[in-house]
Amino acid sequence: MRLFVGLDLPAETVRNLEALLGRLRPTARIHWSPPANLHITTKFIGEWPEARIEEMKTALAAVGQWAPIDVHVHRVGFFPNPHAPRVFWCGIEAPGLEALAAATDRATAALGVPAETRPFSPHLTLARIKERLDLQPLREAIAALPALEFGRFQAASFFLYESKLRPAGSVYTKLAEFRFPKP
Repeated sequence: MRLFVGLDLPAETVRNLEALLGRLRPTARIHWSPPANLHITTKFIGEWPEARIEEMKTALAAVGQWAPIDVHVHRVGFFPNPHAPRVFWCGIEAPGLEALAAATDRATAALGVPAETRPFSPHLTLARIKERLDLQPLREAIAALPALEFGRFQAASFFLYESKLRPAGSVYTKLAEFRFPKP
């Protein structure tokens, strides 16, 4: 099983991002993410034996006590940079999310999952750029947007997801929900 941990997005934020993608998609022939697949990854686990799934769920359930996390979805940009982009992203500001990601990393590392070596950078992957293309039309469309605000919400839980790779794109299935206690 191919697994990751992350936050889900509320329907209103997904609708806002769907409208954004609808405006930008015609400007660049890149690999756009389906709006239904948008999520905030806190830990990519990778391949995990199905026979050990309960062990993973138990480890994630023990991550700790968290207050709900206020999430602000706004801005767009490119990784690693605008001159040689590989990913087109939407930014996330969420105080407390980095600590949750670190705790999740420690919990999964205790099970043998490699620890993260890169700094945590919360984002939504809007598209992947696999080849060099003229992205000037995309940049112009971004500059013409009236706003780069896509939503604010309070995350009350995080999820363990399975990712199945298909020719038409990845299919994500929620395997478990880990709710934050009410303050």
